[in-house]
Amino acid sequence: MKVDVIVIGSGQAGVPLAARLAESGRDVIIVEAGHLGGSCVNVGCTPTKTMVASARAAHVARGAARLGVETGAVAVDLAAVVDRKNAIVEQWRARVRRRLEGAGERLKLIEGRARFVGEREIEVNGERHMAETVIVNVGARPRTLPIRGLEQVDWLSSSTIMELRKRPDHLVIIGGGYVACEFGEMFRRFGSQVTIMQRGEHLLAREDTEISEAIEEAFRTEGIEVVLNAEVVEAEERDGDVAVHCAGGQQTQGSHVLVAVGRVPNTDDLGCEAAGIELDDRGFIKVDDSYRTSAVGVYAVGDCYGGPQFTHNSWDDHRILYDILMGRREGGREGRIVPSVVFTDPQVARAGLSEREAKAQGIDYEVAQMPFGHIARAIEIDETAGVMRVLVDPKTERILGAALVGYEAGELLHSLLMLMQAGTSARALVDVQMVHPALAEGLQTLVMKLERFALR
Repeated sequence: MKVDVIVIGSGQAGVPLAARLAESGRDVIIVEAGHLGGSCVNVGCTPTKTMVASARAAHVARGAARLGVETGAVAVDLAAVVDRKNAIVEQWRARVRRRLEGAGERLKLIEGRARFVGEREIEVNGERHMAETVIVNVGARPRTLPIRGLEQVDWLSSSTIMELRKRPDHLVIIGGGYVACEFGEMFRRFGSQVTIMQRGEHLLAREDTEISEAIEEAFRTEGIEVVLNAEVVEAEERDGDVAVHCAGGQQTQGSHVLVAVGRVPNTDDLGCEAAGIELDDRGFIKVDDSYRTSAVGVYAVGDCYGGPQFTHNSWDDHRILYDILMGRREGGREGRIVPSVVFTDPQVARAGLSEREAKAQGIDYEVAQMPFGHIARAIEIDETAGVMRVLVDPKTERILGAALVGYEAGELLHSLLMLMQAGTSARALVDVQMVHPALAEGLQTLVMKLERFALR
């Protein structure tokens, strides 16, 4: 079959691209090897944040006494948590299917594994299909490490841990990034003992030290053991548990081990060589500012091209590439402000440059910092953990970057993000009348820590 467009993968870029292109009058095939919806719906945002909500409910109930509310003993039924998670995932899968079905007869869904067999030609379920335009949206999967003995123990990934129906007695986590932090706090709140083994000097190693230290302090307050500078080199079964050994002789033992050390692209069995698609040394597809690969007519979007692996980034890829394919724009991938949020408690939210990055690039900046606990609303609701930082260009007064650790920091970030996108001076935060008492007025107080914005 020859069509106008083939989309490989039904992630957060692939589905809207396939549907909108079909609605624009093109004949489109979308191919999916697994469940509809990609990583976000099936093993990422939807299931994890659903379980995070259950963990937070348990945490709030246990701590209610500090607000004068007695709840009694709190128990977590992990099987019920997983059942709720699965039901919500099924709802989202059904919504994705309805979106594809609603795009009309020009869109055909093929469920099976696609592999390139030539230029802009794929084979799936024994049949071959060609198109003038092929869009690759195959996503990524959890990465492992060359740890001695790891394959001989029953280790967990970020996908399989969400299928546990019995709470681990002691969860040992190898890694210190977004996934490690979210699952570490989640299972601590479910009632597990948790140890996080981080190879580097801090959790969330890409953040400025002040940000990492704020989340580390919050974790230790909750009883999570955070072990830094711990390079895991070996794992072995011991008395029904798993023992983890670090370089230098340090070791710990737990009932379960989660390996959370990043993700690798699903390109190893895609047949990229047959299609003329060039990969980098990590297996990610090389693309230019317009998502074009080295193969004419082939584009890549989402996690598989090595950009920030966030659902919102993938969805924005779709928005930009659709306009490119419709002739409305040229390029636009580079230079975007890509925000990120770690959905721990407190949340860790960032957009733009960190102070470390600004220094490395030789960019002039002024930095303002304030404890999250200085916000009146944070004190009133007893959510004072965290810190807020903002970098401002001393010449233009534009916000170069912001990092927030605090309650609902992910929501607060958007006030700064819109100013950054608009290229507006941070002075707008001084001049606007903020609601009191709201968390957002803390952003006004934060920028007023800078001498240029201070009230006299």
